[in-house]
Amino acid sequence: MRSWSPTRHRRLTSSRRACLIARFNFIYAKDRLDAESLLRPIVCDMEFVQRIIYIAAVESFRAAKMSFWKVKLSVKETLAVDHVGPEPLEVAALEYIACHRDLYDVCYSVQDVICSMKIHPKLPCPAFDYIVITNLIRELCRLAFAMQTLIPPLDIACGVDGEYFNRAMYYRSFDSDFTAHFVAYHIWPALMEDGAIIVKGEVVTKS
Repeated sequence: MRSWSPTRHRRLTSSRRACLIARFNFIYAKDRLDAESLLRPIVCDMEFVQRIIYIAAVESFRAAKMSFWKVKLSVKETLAVDHVGPEPLEVAALEYIACHRDLYDVCYSVQDVICSMKIHPKLPCPAFDYIVITNLIRELCRLAFAMQTLIPPLDIACGVDGEYFNRAMYYRSFDSDFTAHFVAYHIWPALMEDGAIIVKGEVVTKS
């Protein structure tokens, strides 16, 4: 029987990885802007709108990763009973989860994200419900969950206001001060893989 190889496994999942990265870019280009359009009539400050969307992205990845961890534990316990394949149990569990998307209760994660945003210290208590951007949150949660089935998993970099601008990690927004060296706030997170930047994020820099 041929032994399992991490290199072979990564090659076999490269197509899924490419699709997930493409989906991340699509959400940035389409769903993010749709969410902006929904928020603009409610929130007059564009900076606040962009902060809401960025925090929604960060919280969506957090909630999805937490749910994934719970699902993976359950799947590994089930598979361990009669696992005899050449691949490690961890890999078998990841492949099983990738093929059975119904294991993920995305609605629970969406509610978790909305609840977290309501008490987020950087988001003043709004006069509206973040449920208006449910579609964006749902798509981000689904994407983040699926990204955890890869080896290594894909994840986002969580930025900090005031950090030094890293041109390798971020693009500046069109309305940024291009002479400023520090990030005023983040618009979209960078996508990472094992410490390497796969897709740049977007930030606003101001003096």
